[in-house]
Amino acid sequence: MPYILPGQRRELDPLIDALAAQIVQQAQTLEQEAAFAGLLNYACTRLALQVVRQRHGRLRYWLIALLTGVFKNIADEFYRRLAIPYEEQQKTGHGDVDLYAALLQDIQTP
Repeated sequence: MPYILPGQRRELDPLIDALAAQIVQQAQTLEQEAAFAGLLNYACTRLALQVVRQRHGRLRYWLIALLTGVFKNIADEFYRRLAIPYEEQQKTGHGDVDLYAALLQDIQTP
């Protein structure tokens, strides 16, 4: 989680909320329910590239590595905080794949 100062959040949140509203508005004009993903991907990608360009002028390897890490951390945090609890709830409600238990047993048995 990117823990930033409350003042920074207050400045960024209205801009982010406006961008989110625009993405939702455009997505509602598209036929597929998941079409917002492309709009979201574009917005995140362009935002990252614009920050790099305005802050550093040109792309460097360390910036590529840094941005890759940021996007990976975003994905990992999202998955850990939302997808795992969702998957656990679904597993409880619908049952697990039986082979997971068998394979986990194999791992734990010397």
